[in-house]
Amino acid sequence: MRKVIALVGVFAVALLAGCNTVQGFGKDLEKGGEAIQKVAK
Repeated sequence: MRKVIALVGVFAVALLAGCNTVQGFGKDLEKGGEAIQKVAK
């Protein structure tokens, strides 16, 4: 469980650092969600 939480934290930081527009934020958020789904499987 700690690995998942750490992974989510890393993705959150990467998403916030990498997006400059609202559209970019949406795309980054979608990619982060897909990565979390892969980890959950």
